[in-house]
Amino acid sequence: MADAGRLHRRVALITGGGRGIGRAIARAYAAEGAILALAARTDAELLSTADEIRAEFGSDVTTVVADVRDRTQVENAVSHTLERFGVIDVMVNNAGNTGEIGRLWELDPERWANVISVHVLGTYYGCRAVIPGMIERGRGRIVNMSGVGGPNDTSYDAAKTAIVNMTENLSVELAGTGVTVNAISPGSIHTRMWEEVRDMALAAGDMEMYEKGVQVTSGGGASIERAAELAVLLGSDECGALSGRLIRAALDNFEDIPARADEIMSSEALLLRRVALDG
Repeated sequence: MADAGRLHRRVALITGGGRGIGRAIARAYAAEGAILALAARTDAELLSTADEIRAEFGSDVTTVVADVRDRTQVENAVSHTLERFGVIDVMVNNAGNTGEIGRLWELDPERWANVISVHVLGTYYGCRAVIPGMIERGRGRIVNMSGVGGPNDTSYDAAKTAIVNMTENLSVELAGTGVTVNAISPGSIHTRMWEEVRDMALAAGDMEMYEKGVQVTSGGGASIERAAELAVLLGSDECGALSGRLIRAALDNFEDIPARADEIMSSEALLLRRVALDG
């Protein structure tokens, strides 16, 4: 384990930690000295990622199978982490899924609602489960994963926008507690989810989305390492009291944020805001 990393001996619980962006964040956290609890639905992926991190970084890693749509399973993941390590310093709500690609009124309601359940309820359950302990200790970092959908991808877009608003409002509720919460928009990164979106877009005849999917999955996507680096920054002490902000890994110069944290917090920078018409 890294001896002098930015997350040295910090305990981080990462949902969706077995593959994709969650796996990249877990590796980046391990490289910075974190102790890890990885949660996801697929045990084999969790175990593979945990073994890889132990072998490469010498990290202390535990895993727990959990479906973030189920509040009890999320609470069990938190309890498992606390029983194993005693505290949770950082919560990364990363678990996600894809819905159908198509026009809203033609989509299956249950599949549409399932995306909301994974992203919005999963993030809510994760926050709800760790915040009391963080408040009691007077410190904690919560990192929520946002993103951008668009036409023909309304369930994902609605879910990710809800997470940003939840993050902003929660930061107000947490003011003065020592607990911060921020959101990351990682960009269009080549993951299994994007492969699924690409294929569904082709089947639905959404050629614009399909072409974007081809671009992302053919080497033209955003950097997964940059998204993981931003997650490290927000999980560490470098950002001070920065809270309630949405940072775009692919577009924002987040390396400047630590020096500008006070300035950002005294402004409306990095917020999701409605722009009113003049007059």
